[in-house]
Amino acid sequence: MRNFQVAELDQIPPQRCPCGFTRRAFAGLKDNVASLHVVDIQEDSRTHYHKRMTEIYLVLEGTGYMELDGERIAVKPMSAIYIKPGCRHRAVGKLRIINIPIPAFDEADEWSD
Repeated sequence: MRNFQVAELDQIPPQRCPCGFTRRAFAGLKDNVASLHVVDIQEDSRTHYHKRMTEIYLVLEGTGYMELDGERIAVKPMSAIYIKPGCRHRAVGKLRIINIPIPAFDEADEWSD
């Protein structure tokens, strides 16, 4: 296997996620330590958390807020949010974000109360 991988995010079909629609790069590949997603947040994403995964969000477009363990934090382009495992979170507002899950995204590690 090569020592690098390339993804064309505009060529990856969007799929439904708790926040809206996502295009996932590098998820599901063996031994990847992280993945990268472009997520189009819908108005009412649902609260969820992860038991093992840390996420880093970077807001690219739009304004709104992040709800993090019940606390509302205003976000705008270039806001970055570090979300530890166990933090109940959701994004509110019409936003486009980059999401970097560490380890790489695993659908089995997506939980709701």
